[in-house]
Amino acid sequence: MSKIFKAIGHLFRKFGHFIDKKIILPVTKFFVGISNKFKNNGKGFEKIITKKPGLIIVSLIVAIGVFFYADTRTTSLIETSAEVLYNQPISATYNEEAYVVEGLPKTVDITLIGRRSDVYLAKQLPTNDITVDLTGLEPGVHEVNLNYKKALSSVEYKLDPSVATIVIYEKVSEEKELNYEVINKDKIDAKLMVDDVKLSTDQVYIKGKEATLNEVASVKALIDLENLVDPKVGSQELKNVKLVAYDNKGKKVNVEIVPSNVTATVEITSPQKEVPIRVIPENYDDIVFGKAISNITSDVTNVTIYGSQDKLDDITYIPVYVDVSDLSEDKKYSITIKRPSGVRAMSTDSVNVTVSLGNETTKEFDDIYLEYENLADGLVVQAVEQNSTTVKVSVKGVQNVLSNMDPTTIKAYVDLEGLGVGEHEVPILVEGQDLRAKYSSLTTRVTLRITEQN
Repeated sequence: MSKIFKAIGHLFRKFGHFIDKKIILPVTKFFVGISNKFKNNGKGFEKIITKKPGLIIVSLIVAIGVFFYADTRTTSLIETSAEVLYNQPISATYNEEAYVVEGLPKTVDITLIGRRSDVYLAKQLPTNDITVDLTGLEPGVHEVNLNYKKALSSVEYKLDPSVATIVIYEKVSEEKELNYEVINKDKIDAKLMVDDVKLSTDQVYIKGKEATLNEVASVKALIDLENLVDPKVGSQELKNVKLVAYDNKGKKVNVEIVPSNVTATVEITSPQKEVPIRVIPENYDDIVFGKAISNITSDVTNVTIYGSQDKLDDITYIPVYVDVSDLSEDKKYSITIKRPSGVRAMSTDSVNVTVSLGNETTKEFDDIYLEYENLADGLVVQAVEQNSTTVKVSVKGVQNVLSNMDPTTIKAYVDLEGLGVGEHEVPILVEGQDLRAKYSSLTTRVTLRITEQN
């Protein structure tokens, strides 16, 4: 009731402001203007408006003007108008613990029809009393009327829609295991990672109609790292973690979940490992003729890498590739370090490399044992010729590199991947630990016999 009085008071205040602005103020300005215009003949004008006939005439003119203006405004206030209130919420009454209702719209549009003044007043009053009473309805299909509690009887209210066809289902429940999914991992420092999550419960109940529950494949707690106040190494607690149900395709399923949220304890770690940088020259054969690499230096020799521990365990060095095509003199390179798969962050992302050249010489190494790689299980291999178990390797580089080279750092091998029983002629490959040199076998191919293991 108090809201109605407030609305009426507001209407009268606006009307008073209107009278003051549109009538009193203009009339006052009118007479002041006339007075100023006839200030030289002020006495004559004063005589006119102080005499009874003159005063009657002036009053009559003003009264007629006020009448016509007020009549126009009154007509405007009493003429019929219509306005639409969009997206007004609906309130349904039913046993939410026992039933699920589908087909009921969440909002309706209300059209207000009546005198302009009444429509204006109705808009100021509460308009969220749109209800539908489903109490006593059994499971099945029903057509129900949407009701609106009218604030003013002088205004006609029309709802769109005014009728809804709904389906009522019995609500059933099912216990589900609760898992978790970490989201927004990029919102915390790349050096940090979630090692473990403990939830306040590992079981939840899902509720809804039976057909919908059958669609649920999993229920997950969404661990949003963006909600961590101060992410750092150690335990962090997240409250009111949202729970979501998914089908077997990862699509959200709309069911009730009890509880609707949980508390999660997030264990944050920062696994790290220091490994050396290994500069690897590419296109070494394209260096200018007669030259070889005498030295390779970098301003960064080691780098700290961050990531999951199992990924870090597999990394022994970080490769940095330098293209030395057409290199004819000493040169400095600024290189961006490519982050290996599984590495989230590195202590540095770039390195400056200097490649120095010298005159090329050649040295041969005898009796380098020939190794076999990628032989399939259950097979054995041997050289067709007995003297094919070792090879002679030619190494090209500058004199001081070749003089200090250890033959055990040279590896000659053949790749047997995909080869089966029989004789095969395969190329001989050579590589060495010192990347300042170039390696090749004087015997380029070898014939091998592969047989089944007894």
